[in-house]
Amino acid sequence: MTTREGGCYCGAVRYRIEGEPLHVNYCHCRMCQRLSGAPVVSWATFNADDVRFLNKEPKWFRSSNIATRAFCNECGTQLLWRSDRDKDESDITTASLDDPNSVKPKDHIWTESQLDWMNIDDHLPRYRRSRSEG
Repeated sequence: MTTREGGCYCGAVRYRIEGEPLHVNYCHCRMCQRLSGAPVVSWATFNADDVRFLNKEPKWFRSSNIATRAFCNECGTQLLWRSDRDKDESDITTASLDDPNSVKPKDHIWTESQLDWMNIDDHLPRYRRSRSEG
């Protein structure tokens, strides 16, 4: 079984994941852009039971009517997204992993919000919204 660790910028919040990601994607939604201050965020989805916080729990923030996000209360690093609908899954920001190269995005979601000047020239599938909405 693969073990991955990661955490926030300042080190106050650390996590460990046992297991393989269910999915990895680039998200171009406007909410991710605003909350990260970046044009795109990459997320790796894991079984929620496979994710454990090691030293300090993050601060949870209701970012929409469908999900909550977890941040470091000290440095503000965005770490996790959890849907109200799929509480058995946790999406981890791939860049917060100690080895972000250990996961690789498989598609792009919410491309209807992709910034005009942001061009990732790959051949991965692209969805205007979520994979389930097309």
